[in-house]
Amino acid sequence: MRLTKNEHAALLLEEAGRSLVIDPGSLSTPFPDLTGVVAVVLTHEHPDHWTPEQLDRIRKSSPGVPIYGPEGVASAAPDYDITVIGPGDTVVIEPFTLRFFGGAHEIIHSSIPQIQNVGVLVNDVFYYPGDSYAVPEGVDVKVLAAPLGAPWLKIADAIDFVLAVKPRRAFGTHDMTLSVVGRDMHRARLQWATAQGGGEFLLVEPGESIDI
Repeated sequence: MRLTKNEHAALLLEEAGRSLVIDPGSLSTPFPDLTGVVAVVLTHEHPDHWTPEQLDRIRKSSPGVPIYGPEGVASAAPDYDITVIGPGDTVVIEPFTLRFFGGAHEIIHSSIPQIQNVGVLVNDVFYYPGDSYAVPEGVDVKVLAAPLGAPWLKIADAIDFVLAVKPRRAFGTHDMTLSVVGRDMHRARLQWATAQGGGEFLLVEPGESIDI
């Protein structure tokens, strides 16, 4: 399985000529030349994780592609046929098996209502938590996409999240709110956290890919 990172939270996974798109949002440029998309996962309703323009582009190249997300996404995107999923659900759409964890977005501030969020585990090897620190208990995570920066993120909590997951490999995502200096500082902290579990932290830039 091949994984490509785009800006911010957008991720593309490819296997056997088929593709899975996760969180194509407003801070991400569209993936070029998308073909064979069999599913889209939206972890939650915030626009930095999905936009109508991004979904329309994907649906144009892959008509009828199913879109999965929590109830909040279905409410925020009434013009789209969203298949509602939640923590504990499993979806199989070959060649991908998707398992969902968590349920709640991290708190931004007491004045801002908390919304739903799901983390997604793909083929039992790759995990992305969306905007949360939801740990996939009992899973040996081979590759983790770890959030680096956000209004809800404190680096101490992000470090504890990586320490709890103990991934074999990790890379930073959700990083467009950071300066270059801030991104590199947070990468260094998560590199340390990954190493505590014997793992390797990868410096993956937008447009770059890794094999899982």
